[in-house]
Amino acid sequence: MNLLEELQKILSNDQVTVNETILEQHSKDESYHTPHLPDVVVFPESTEDVSKVMKFASTNNIPVVPFGLGTSLEGHVIPYQGGISLDFQRMNKILEVRPGDFLVRVQPGVTRSQVNKELKKYGLFFTVDPGADATLGGMAATNASGTTAVRYGVMRDQVRDLEVVLANGEVIRTGGLSAKSSSGYNLTGLFVGSEGTLGIFTELVLRVHGIPEEIVAARATFPTVEQAVQTAVSILGAGIPVARVELVDARSIYQINRQFERNYKEEPTLFLEFHGNKSGLEQDIELAKELAIQEECSEWAFETETKARSQLWEARHNLAYAFLHGSPGKKMMVTDVCVPLTELADAVKYAREKLDESGLDGAVLGHIGDGNYHALVMFNPEDANEMSRAEKFNAGLVEYALSRGGTCTGEHGVGVGKRKYQLQEHGSAVNIMSLIKQTLDPLNILNPGKVLPNL
Repeated sequence: MNLLEELQKILSNDQVTVNETILEQHSKDESYHTPHLPDVVVFPESTEDVSKVMKFASTNNIPVVPFGLGTSLEGHVIPYQGGISLDFQRMNKILEVRPGDFLVRVQPGVTRSQVNKELKKYGLFFTVDPGADATLGGMAATNASGTTAVRYGVMRDQVRDLEVVLANGEVIRTGGLSAKSSSGYNLTGLFVGSEGTLGIFTELVLRVHGIPEEIVAARATFPTVEQAVQTAVSILGAGIPVARVELVDARSIYQINRQFERNYKEEPTLFLEFHGNKSGLEQDIELAKELAIQEECSEWAFETETKARSQLWEARHNLAYAFLHGSPGKKMMVTDVCVPLTELADAVKYAREKLDESGLDGAVLGHIGDGNYHALVMFNPEDANEMSRAEKFNAGLVEYALSRGGTCTGEHGVGVGKRKYQLQEHGSAVNIMSLIKQTLDPLNILNPGKVLPNL
């Protein structure tokens, strides 16, 4: 079968391509996983287009892999069985803003920065901030989170309703506009985080929030990682409504100073941000500072101006790129585990020790307000020994997290990289997941080879 010709019969010619450059762009994400070319790339422009493609794919047993911007980190969008890569860049409209309901309705190709630019006109913002300017459809597919999750929650907490095209082309909605419902099964929660394996999102209704009256960022430096983590836990325990609390280790600060020409003290550091009104924030910040001083905080710096705050978070968000730019010829493995807060200090210490033992360059950092931490590991992809050491280190972090009641991924998702841990983490519940997958996608054409270890 000539996929190009057949798909051009149901869509317009310019919506389907086998251009080598475009195929190559859709063969990978930002992870270290091996690329694989799709057979064809399709650019739907409507829910009807997606439904037509899925009906065709179902009839002909052809794999379909949704594609946003390719910023995922566990091989989610790599089409290892070929088939159709479904690129949503043309479905990028903000369909409706409902400021009185604190909701926005969007197509899946809308990016985080795009929606926030529109929402700002209404004094609103969308809270989930994974760092990358990812598409909202992709963020929902992986249940993304990020720096603000400690205050506002993860992607699953923001999705009120989804329009989903199923494997057979049927279109369903999973929720509604109301703030809560006790009606039926929670299909929205099921589809969010399913990584394109159960259905394809064509529309999302998302919860948004009012822009805070006052925003203050702070940078706190400590002698040890354990003291930084303990301060974060103490701040949360005191009920201070901190919006972001990020750990950046000494190696990370060194790279930030080098790449962004900063002069931060090169010790374990917390980046914090507080949202609220001016009088309330003054008390919150003073208490947070006192808690930090109890843990021998050696430097506490405020950033209140928008530009200075942006520079602080730019350094945090672009830390991965700082390592890549500083390590020509190297690739990066970004680990992602989450543990209970009571286990966090030891977990971060363990990660740093094991990274040092591996002999590989890298850093430990993370959204420690919710127990989610990462290690950035640099390795030479042409060196089998370095690759092996990086994979062994990653596996060690996962095993440690699972042994402490944690999870193999706090926000990046399973993709192909974490499939092998699903049975260990979820036990016989994996069988229930498999039954759901087989019911909704009996031909296994929706992003096959992802998430579940046995499908």
